[in-house]
Amino acid sequence: MRTSRSVVIGVDSSTQSTKAVAVDTVTGGLLAVGRAPHTVTGTGGARESDPEEWWTALATAVRAAVRDAGIPATAVTGIAVAGQQHGLVALGADGRALRPALLWNDTRSAPEAAVLAAGLGGPKSWLERTGSVPVASMTAAKWQWLRAHEPAHAAATTGVRLPHDYLTERLTGHAVTDPGDASGTCWYGQGGGAGRDVGRDSYDPEILDLLGLDPALLPAVAPSGATRVGTLTAAAAEALGLPRTVVVAAGTGDNMAAAVGLGLGGAGLLDHPVVSLGTSGTVFAATRTRPADPGLAGFAATDGTYLPLGCTLNCTLAVDRFAALLGLDREDAAPGADEGVVVLPYLDGERTPDLPHAAGLVTGLRHTTDPRAILGAAYEGAAFTVLRALDGLLAACGLDLTDSAVRDRPLRLIGGGARGRTWTDTVRRLSGRPLVVPAAEELVALGAAALAGGAVTGEDPVALAHAWGTGAGELLPPLARSTETWDRIAGVLTAASPGLLR
Repeated sequence: MRTSRSVVIGVDSSTQSTKAVAVDTVTGGLLAVGRAPHTVTGTGGARESDPEEWWTALATAVRAAVRDAGIPATAVTGIAVAGQQHGLVALGADGRALRPALLWNDTRSAPEAAVLAAGLGGPKSWLERTGSVPVASMTAAKWQWLRAHEPAHAAATTGVRLPHDYLTERLTGHAVTDPGDASGTCWYGQGGGAGRDVGRDSYDPEILDLLGLDPALLPAVAPSGATRVGTLTAAAAEALGLPRTVVVAAGTGDNMAAAVGLGLGGAGLLDHPVVSLGTSGTVFAATRTRPADPGLAGFAATDGTYLPLGCTLNCTLAVDRFAALLGLDREDAAPGADEGVVVLPYLDGERTPDLPHAAGLVTGLRHTTDPRAILGAAYEGAAFTVLRALDGLLAACGLDLTDSAVRDRPLRLIGGGARGRTWTDTVRRLSGRPLVVPAAEELVALGAAALAGGAVTGEDPVALAHAWGTGAGELLPPLARSTETWDRIAGVLTAASPGLLR
């Protein structure tokens, strides 16, 4: 065993679980993956988790990764956390959460988001200032919900953190975030881009005043997710079983880390579209342009570029729910539109399009309808919603969708759905594009590992991930685009939106 080996740990603290990868800093070789689950609670639009459970899961997953990698703890030189975006963690005087965190997919704050969007001069002003218009998922709307519904908790709050901020602070004792995750709050000003000066000056003072949010409650903003924040505290080192000398990077949000893991950014691929099929469906691309589109989140990337993103709430879990209702395996699907069936699987409301109170819709059923076609239609409805968001994103970035150089560029398909045959076939059929399915399954955690590697070595994390080859994978040729299916779903959505979906 080479005790001189340098290993970095990348942590993906997602909605459902924590995954920690141990990666060889030089080669990018994945040595081991540790896992631990999270608990999500709530009904009627509520989605909450206990941040203390995130910390326990992180420690469990890191210890498992180091153990299974067969390396001494002294080989670990760096760690970084990528966390689920937008969640609101309200800290008390003891530095611990006052209440369970409000998660990104908690839609109770939709009324507060609507009021915010109408303020400050309206959506155009929000886009110019922050890159995004407030919707229920954004942290600003959740803070307003807390003020309105739990004023005692809001008044007692001594610190406001995003999930990854909270975990980085538990590791280092320092309250710090990065431009990428901060750009999902709707109170981080992006007039100067992601390369702004560090500190609380990156927050928009007029928005903070509108929110009644003292800037002293917020973490400082590091220049990038690969910025060295410090080293492990004594308590964190003991919890993780690692030396106190382990360097901690600022970390970032999960989507930004996935982009790093794919090699997207200033030192890698620009304007290359990504579709992520997970609990939510997301589309994004690293670009030099921050679009001003109310249907998109104009996020900052973590490396100084931008990461405009479209997000749908209903993706793999919604389709799995249809499979369970029908008593089918998730792969037992037939194309639904071939039988005239259309499903809009908005089981948890929807974010893109902005229909936070929507329910699912099934139409076109007959006595002869094959249940497999209903399941197939659920796949098609979810894929359509994601791909329509992608078209909007590319157009907003100034790319011509009729240009073959844009139209034929492969989609990078990631997330749990990318491992399913029906998902990949459905995306190919509705997009008409070739797909690259990266071989690596833990791209968020690998991106976090690259951030940790950057903090240790000083290298650009995107360039480091590109050298590691974490974004490489199988190229699937395109299938003929099913415009008939696309048009049928689009027609149902247009007809239903004014009444049935709100």
